[in-house]
Amino acid sequence: MKRRDLLQSGTLVLLLGAAQLARGASIIAVRVWPAADYSRVTIESDALLSFTQNFVGNPPRLAVDVQGIDLNPTLKELVAKVVADDPNIRGVRVGQFSAGVVRMVFDLKQPVAPQVFTLPPIAAYRHRLVLDLYPAQAPDPLADLIAERLQEQAAASPPTDPLADWIAAKTASAPVSSQVGSNSIANYQEKKTAQVGKNIQVAPSTKAPGVDATPVTDRLIIIALDPGHGGEDPGAIGPGGTREKDVVLQLAHRLRERINTARVSGNPMRAFLTRDSDYFVPLHVRVDKARRVQADLFVSLHADAFYTPNPQGASVFALSQGGASSAAARWMAAKENKADLIGGLNVKAKDAQVKRALLDMSTTAQIKDSLQLGTAMLGAIKRVGKLHKPHVEQAGFAVLKAPDIPSVLVEAAFISNPEEEAKLNDDLYQAQLADALMRGIEGYFSKNPPLARNKAA
Repeated sequence: MKRRDLLQSGTLVLLLGAAQLARGASIIAVRVWPAADYSRVTIESDALLSFTQNFVGNPPRLAVDVQGIDLNPTLKELVAKVVADDPNIRGVRVGQFSAGVVRMVFDLKQPVAPQVFTLPPIAAYRHRLVLDLYPAQAPDPLADLIAERLQEQAAASPPTDPLADWIAAKTASAPVSSQVGSNSIANYQEKKTAQVGKNIQVAPSTKAPGVDATPVTDRLIIIALDPGHGGEDPGAIGPGGTREKDVVLQLAHRLRERINTARVSGNPMRAFLTRDSDYFVPLHVRVDKARRVQADLFVSLHADAFYTPNPQGASVFALSQGGASSAAARWMAAKENKADLIGGLNVKAKDAQVKRALLDMSTTAQIKDSLQLGTAMLGAIKRVGKLHKPHVEQAGFAVLKAPDIPSVLVEAAFISNPEEEAKLNDDLYQAQLADALMRGIEGYFSKNPPLARNKAA
């Protein structure tokens, strides 16, 4: 090509501008991650996408116009990827709105607070346009745990209603002519029965008739279980294709079953999962969730990889206020702390930096208790499998920074080791590991009884 032709081509590029150049962007993949916490939609492309958004409240729907692309078969797949039980998205419509502009309209099941942002390429991902649809009314996980316990109490011992008993006794002893209000009494009893089924707002009460009783449950010992990674962040991947995010979620469900049937110092235990399905949770949000449910312990579950297949055995980590206890611990912490970059954190969210700053106030007492919890867990784990290190290691893991909750991170095995990858996929080994972690939790509480706390209302 002649020099003059090259110059003319360059001039044409300058005249077209960035908006026209973006027309060359191709959609690589679309993904939908439904969850009660929020639903995420990801549009992956080979170039940065620009967009505008518009939320309409009645009926609730979100329209996003993506500039510089044309509708293609990959983008059309988005319609089929919205599942019927998505808590937030009812359906999606995708179409060519105008030349070089594709419009996506998300019909919603409830009002949402949308966050729409872009992410630069990282790891296996190219450019990503992310739509996070948060329910306008955020769920209350502590209320859910209490309601679950109240329901169990109601089922185990049918509650008494002192006022209803008093009315029944008076009615039985009164002359027939005085029972003019019997229909009202029946209506009252029906309403109380309906209330029990709907709100679970009942508990044995010793209050006098006519005095309103607030339903309470016994002191719950709450263990926050944190299955690592999730959603856009698969975690480490074993040589056989096993994804860390999947096996640690399975382990968390097994451990939850054990916790929910156990008692400590006569009090029932409850497990709370920072994620109970396959979706991404930022590191600081995991800690914030544990604090919202007033967790007594925080256990983060992982199955990491090394760059060689040789390392094996489980490890337990606690937070360090200073340097890491080893070069390997420092490397592991740095690797885990990158989860937000891979999973896709909206760094422009106004509360993200504030929450991270608050969680840097780690205390010596928290670390001391965390080391005791970690030691108890290592003692139990070594009875069912190998240990990578016989002592609790320490490093600056972001997910362990709750200043008021003893917190540990358990690396159940090295998923990069073919033998340990096979064990992680074995139901029997997972059950044994869940049993060991449960014994570690019980061993910690045997030496550190849970602090007294008001009964939950």
